[in-house]
Amino acid sequence: MEKAIKEIRLVDMRASEDEGMVVEGYAAVFDSVTDLGWIKEVIDRHAFDNADMSDIVMKYNHENSVLPMARTRGGSLQFNIDDHGLKIRAKLPETSVNRDIYTLIREGVLSKMSFAFTVKSEEYDYDTDTRKILEFDKIFDVSVVDVPAYETTEIYARNKEQYEEEKRQYEENKNEHKLNFEKEKVKLLLSL
Repeated sequence: MEKAIKEIRLVDMRASEDEGMVVEGYAAVFDSVTDLGWIKEVIDRHAFDNADMSDIVMKYNHENSVLPMARTRGGSLQFNIDDHGLKIRAKLPETSVNRDIYTLIREGVLSKMSFAFTVKSEEYDYDTDTRKILEFDKIFDVSVVDVPAYETTEIYARNKEQYEEEKRQYEENKNEHKLNFEKEKVKLLLSL
């Protein structure tokens, strides 16, 4: 089987300083079509079901010459397959390379991911030039990359709790402004 590397933008990639150098997000997104130039490609939502994911390494640009950033075997890299895709969470060990990469993620300079794999089962739609990956054989790595192939996701350094709090405040303010507007409208109507 041919080893393939797919670059995607990581969905909801977050860096959380309060837990150390923790990043999380999606390394793959289901049912999202990407145009690879010569063919379009989509990942079936069951493609990871039987894949060998026993030892996944997190790398920078798939480089073997750079120390690994995290690894499932050591527990610093975790993954979960949910309705959206392959979600990863990594607690980056305290190294100079990881500090640099973490900073670049937090600052939004690095905003993409990729993964390396082999395919066990696929199907082609020759009318639309689309390859659908039905089943992966093995996942070798997930990587933070400079240039992605998939444009459906993003990576950014932001604390999830901070985002949720800002969203809650936004919703409260929006509802409060709407209520105040309605009150003022009633006052004007009553004064007529």
